[in-house]
Formats: sequence, C-alpha cells, structure tokens
Amino acid sequence: MSPLVKVLLFLVFFFLFFEAGLFSSYTIVTGQPPDFNKLISMQIDALSSIFNWGGGPVIKQQQLQILNQNEVAEALKNKAAMDGINLQSMSATTIQSKDENIIVVNITTVAYKDSQTGGGTSTGNKSSSGGQIVISPQETYSITATATATRKTKGVNIDVNTIQITSTRKIYNNPSLNGSPSNTRV
Repeated sequence: MSPLVKVLLFLVFFFLFFEAGLFSSYTIVTGQPPDFNKLISMQIDALSSIFNWGGGPVIKQQQLQILNQNEVAEALKNKAAMDGINLQSMSATTIQSKDENIIVVNITTVAYKDSQTGGGTSTGNKSSSGGQIVISPQETYSITATATATRKTKGVNIDVNTIQITSTRKIYNNPSLNGSPSNTRV
C-alpha cells in the first residue's frame, strides 16, 4: 500500500472517530438524540470562521476628527440628561466612502452624572426639610449616538440636530475615568 493511501485512510478514520465521539458525547450531555444537520453545520461554520471562508470583505471603520466638538458635547449632554461629557474620549467613526460629502457617523464618548438621593419629605400641606441627603461619587456612562455629518478638509462637522442616542451604558468601578482632573469636561 502506498504512503499516500495510508495517510488518506488515517485522515478518513480520524474524521469518522471524531464524528462518532461528537455525536455520542452530545447524546450523553443532552440526553437527547443528536441533530446531525445542526452538528455538521456548526462544525462547518466553525471551520469557515477559522479559515475565513465564505465571509464577505471586512469593512474598516474610519476614525474622524470632530470639528465642532463643543456643540456636539452640549447636544449629547442635553439629549442623554448627563452633567458632563469627557471631550478627550469623544470619537466619531464611519464606514461610508471617503467620496461622499454627507455621511452617517457613530459617536462614542464617556459622560458623567452626579448622583444625589434623599432630601425633604412632604405630607399633606406640610413639608419638611428633614431627612438624609446622600451624595455619591459621579456615575460614569458610555454613550453611543448616531448623526449625520458633512466632510470638511480636516475632519467632519456634525449636525447636532440629527444626533440620536442609541445606547447609554453605566460603567462600574472605573476610577481612572471618574473625576480625574486631567479629563476635559463640558
């Protein structure tokens, strides 16, 4: 028997034993009969992602310079109901062509909000100023928004009327961003 046939037989038997082991372990773990089509398609998807088969071209995001940063920060602060925006963390990206003049941009930034709870209570016509006021450290948020922008020679000018907040996520336990004097805030 030639060495090439031996190698091919080895690979075929290896594949068959691997598949038999996969199907039997699936049965043991789930207690149900295996779905052969689902398991085979899962393996094909995993292999195609490893070797990058069948995927379309990867679209690169372009980092853009925001020319009207203060106006954008004010609009984000008002629309997201925050107390401050970190200008150093603000960035704009797009996947649109460089040839287009008006583009859609994604804006991400870090925002701050002072947290104050407690205060006065009211009962009927009588109000009192008693009670405990708790002022905690600033809460830090990550804000993502979309807007339209006009390309200029040195960056983009974002139309603040088109800004829409797409997500606001609270960032926990991040002392490096929280209240640091080196952060420029609006």
